[in-house]
Amino acid sequence: MVVRISEERFADVPNFDYEPKYVDVGELRMAYVETGGSGDDGGDEETFLCLHGEPTWSFLYRKMMPILAERGRVVVPDLIGCGRSDRYEDRDAYSVEMHYDALETFVEELDLTNVTLVCQDWGGVLGLPLAVHRPERFARLVPMNTGVPDGTQEMSDRWHEFAEMVATADDLDIGRLVRNGCYRDLSEEVVDAYRAPFPDERYMAAARTFPGLVPTSPDDPGADLMAETQERLGEWEKPAFVLFGREDPITSHDRDPLRHHIPTATEQPDVWIDEAAHFLQEDAGEEIAERIVEFVDRT
Repeated sequence: MVVRISEERFADVPNFDYEPKYVDVGELRMAYVETGGSGDDGGDEETFLCLHGEPTWSFLYRKMMPILAERGRVVVPDLIGCGRSDRYEDRDAYSVEMHYDALETFVEELDLTNVTLVCQDWGGVLGLPLAVHRPERFARLVPMNTGVPDGTQEMSDRWHEFAEMVATADDLDIGRLVRNGCYRDLSEEVVDAYRAPFPDERYMAAARTFPGLVPTSPDDPGADLMAETQERLGEWEKPAFVLFGREDPITSHDRDPLRHHIPTATEQPDVWIDEAAHFLQEDAGEEIAERIVEFVDRT
């Protein structure tokens, strides 16, 4: 069954006064917000596609959007099951393929080109495969606190504990998960904004299933897509700028291997974002946006 979130849930979300828009991706609607840009659909306009991860939504990019908007068009979708996007109530409806296909349809329906991909967590797990499979639409990559898990990687005990907790906890507090993934403290108003898309269990299937979709064996669904993505990333010739939060215990160890795997990434400054954890957009959004604009300007 498909469930749709009420817009009333977002009435008190702070500092995020963007009008939601929607794209049909099969039987579901994918929500997004956008800002900046000249409105010229000629295809040459600088476009930032900002992809969030588990268990957040486009609100995560609110500190970055105004700065990026000074340089180009900024498009920030909510992945299926997150934010204002539609969701399946049945956990079994979620898969890497479903999320990937929805994102691909979204990009095609908006006909996004000259894209600088800004992606974190699952935003990278889905966005990087799309970029390397549709390179004609993407100009640059900015992977942040993410990776391309093809089932051969080692997953820490801490990650396995997190995945088990998210799947089985009787009362999953999304706001608390986000707060615990930040270096800086969040106000209650912001924490409640992360809870807004998840009023009760019917709406939580995506949040519950994301960790379990990570391929942990080469035989898992999605592993072939990730393995092919790894191969194509190793041949990527367009600019790439890897930005990770130094205080992220989940992905920081993936930073150097990713940076050295993408051939052009070592051509960019060797940067860590200090005092930033997994949700580095919360901890250092303005700094990150400024670094991304500088990256675009120099490439």
